[in-house]
Amino acid sequence: MDRIIDRLEALPPAVLRNLNRGVEKEGLRARPDGMLSDLPHPAALGAPLTHPHVTTDFSESQLELITGVHGNAAACVEELTSVHQFVQRQLGDEVIWASSMPCRLPADDKIPLGQYGSSNLARMKTVYRKGLSYRYGSRMQTISGVHYNFSLPDATWELLQQRDGSTADPVAYRNDAYFSLIRNFRRHSWLLLYLFGASPAASRSFVTHTARGLSELEACTLFLPQGTTLRMGPLGYQSDAQSSLAVSYNSLEAYARRLCRALREPYPAYEAVGVRDGDDYHQLNTTLLQIENEFYGTIRPKRSVHRGERPLHAIGEGGVEYVEVRCMDVDPFSPVGIEPSTMNFLDAFLLHCLLSESPPDTPEEIKAIARNQYLTAERGRDPAMRLTRGEREVPLSQWGLELLDGVAPVAAALDAAQGANTASGGRLQSDTPHRDALAKARAALADPTLTPSARVLQEMAAGYENSHLGFALAQSSRHRELLLATTLPQEQMDRLLRITAESVAERIALEESDTTPFETYRREYLAQRLIGSNAAGGTPDGEAPCE
Repeated sequence: MDRIIDRLEALPPAVLRNLNRGVEKEGLRARPDGMLSDLPHPAALGAPLTHPHVTTDFSESQLELITGVHGNAAACVEELTSVHQFVQRQLGDEVIWASSMPCRLPADDKIPLGQYGSSNLARMKTVYRKGLSYRYGSRMQTISGVHYNFSLPDATWELLQQRDGSTADPVAYRNDAYFSLIRNFRRHSWLLLYLFGASPAASRSFVTHTARGLSELEACTLFLPQGTTLRMGPLGYQSDAQSSLAVSYNSLEAYARRLCRALREPYPAYEAVGVRDGDDYHQLNTTLLQIENEFYGTIRPKRSVHRGERPLHAIGEGGVEYVEVRCMDVDPFSPVGIEPSTMNFLDAFLLHCLLSESPPDTPEEIKAIARNQYLTAERGRDPAMRLTRGEREVPLSQWGLELLDGVAPVAAALDAAQGANTASGGRLQSDTPHRDALAKARAALADPTLTPSARVLQEMAAGYENSHLGFALAQSSRHRELLLATTLPQEQMDRLLRITAESVAERIALEESDTTPFETYRREYLAQRLIGSNAAGGTPDGEAPCE
């Protein structure tokens, strides 16, 4: 705690007032009967390849709505709401599915892959998705989530480096700081699954195999009686191949080195599929990971990339720019999938992860982290649940309260720096939003019935005969009506219409200028050096950087 307070004191209010956050929110397009839409991405939404706010994820029917970077949670939610309002106005009678677990789905081979145009980049994105369908099945890819991007102002790093007395290269210092944050986040992210997991149930039609621990309710619904998030547990991103990747986050070099191996080494099951038959591509390559983004984790180090640039190369050249939190379910009680209070909690939690002592991870701890995540997803609301911390087991609730005690001074500092604030429209907001979020978290740890996962099951039982599809469709319809009924300011509508038109023009220009054969483009992309010059200096075991 002394370390946290000491480092916190190095950050003036001007820094704490300007933490950066942005959201990428996924959601399936569904018909009024709850079936996955079979219509193409609406032309009125522009080009998903080049639109900065409206794209698709795995499926053509899976929207991904993206905000810019914002200095406070209220502004971030305001933009996310505007994007949702704009999109919903172009969807006719379709809804944006309000749950992480999918709507009614057709057979796997009938789930449409995202289509992005005729350019090489567009074609590569679709081939990558086809590879995912071969490797993991299309159904699993339709599970949706909310990604939360977080970074600190540039001024942060010089201030912390001075407080720490470090003489390291500034980029190396920032990289190490972000990886310290990531290690602590991974140790403690089970708390987010407990507090914000909102997918304890799924339609029986979604499940094509028997998953351990699931019980059957009426109305063809499977659920975990004490579970928090199927998405991060038994029905989530499961891969026997990736289970062998014990990735260390002790440094950028250690992280990149392990991913490089997975990006270079052929995997027998994928070699059997092959890359292509003539011009029909099955996947980008036959290695364990096609590209970096295929590796799934609860959090990723990230950097903005140039078109056609590989993520590891970008981070190697310029260092870590932000982190992407990937373990958040879509909040079915929010019209846009995430509430400002959730963002306020995440900001305090992530800053706590950065400022706290962060010892190196070990193979044993990596296994314990995975076990804690799975147990919390599967049985987190069980009052008797115990998690592994070091060499002993502790009650989930006890550990959670201890973590919140550590976050408390961070939340207080953020509130003090922010002071009273006024949202758009002149409505005064709480001047203690971060402490309010912590109080809500304490209440949920004391009473599991207050968690979103418990509320979902309560709502299903009370009004929908225990049907997950019935509950999610009703929530989706409510959100649709609210988004349509709420005024979208004309300046926002005009801005989004302009961006939409520009995205189409940009896609067309890209297609017209693209003369390289696709096979050449694919080979050149995959042949890029993965670790840039700034990260190439000595690795702990002397291994050469990944080419």
